[in-house]
Amino acid sequence: MSRKLTIIQAITEAMDQKLAEDQRVMLLGEDIGINGGVFRATEGLIEKYGADRVVDTPLAEAGIIGSAVGLGLNGMIPIVEIQFLAFIYPGFEQIVSHAARMRYRMRGQYNVPMVIRTPYGAGIRGPELHSESVETLFAHVPGLKVVVPSTPYDAKGLLISAIEDPDPVIFLEPTKIYRAFKEEVPEELYRVPIGKARVVQEGEDLSIFAWGPMVRVAEEAAKQIEKEHGYSCEIVDMRTIYPLDRDTIVDSVKKTGRGMVVHEAHKTAGMGAEIISIINDEALVYLKAPIKRVTGFDVPVPQFSIEDDYVPTTDRVKTGIIETIQF
Repeated sequence: MSRKLTIIQAITEAMDQKLAEDQRVMLLGEDIGINGGVFRATEGLIEKYGADRVVDTPLAEAGIIGSAVGLGLNGMIPIVEIQFLAFIYPGFEQIVSHAARMRYRMRGQYNVPMVIRTPYGAGIRGPELHSESVETLFAHVPGLKVVVPSTPYDAKGLLISAIEDPDPVIFLEPTKIYRAFKEEVPEELYRVPIGKARVVQEGEDLSIFAWGPMVRVAEEAAKQIEKEHGYSCEIVDMRTIYPLDRDTIVDSVKKTGRGMVVHEAHKTAGMGAEIISIINDEALVYLKAPIKRVTGFDVPVPQFSIEDDYVPTTDRVKTGIIETIQF
């Protein structure tokens, strides 16, 4: 049986069901208990499971994440909430020096099952450090998995998979579309596999690779392009940016002969460059045109008045589609 949920509701349900199923699961974060979290993702959970399992922490990201590493090493499955992605920087050392390396450091004798949930992305009119898309920082670190859902169905299934994974997972939640739409989500526990992309729609002329809020931007651009020009775009929601689903990327480009990556992170050294490298390594001879990138710019995410000029828009994606197909 299923009901229609938003992304934030699907995330809450996943945590609720895993807390009920497994006594090892616990939540840590700033204001996640009585206040239910900055976006209310944990609302009502402290009443159901108590303050020992839904823990309001001090404002200390390094301490929160470091504590979660210790808890994971000692048999618990901590789920950390960081209020916004750029707030994670004080805890970055705990992630890259300890959480990500523990299995390697211990030669496989120990592992750290933990999830770090954090909203990310622009378009919410947040102040400085509330709208970052720096997912590449984590995708570059061996030992971490980096997951980015774009739909309520995937949000629940991917979060359950992340909680059950034996190693640390960075779970990036697209702030702009937390409550933007609803879709059918099963009531029961289910898993969406980490590392497997989703072909949103089939196409013949161009493959568009995107994740998070940019999937919906790509869908709208492709819809308008088909209506206006008759071009058929294949859209691939990466869902996981580490590990990348190399097979789906390559198979799609072999089919269409053209590629485009859409992400709101900064262009230089963004994950788009890695996807292009995969295509060049494994599908170069199939290309009919250079691969296009439509991304954010190499500047800090700007303040309110020009924030919309930073994020890739439908019009920018449409321009990229035409330039690539008509190359």
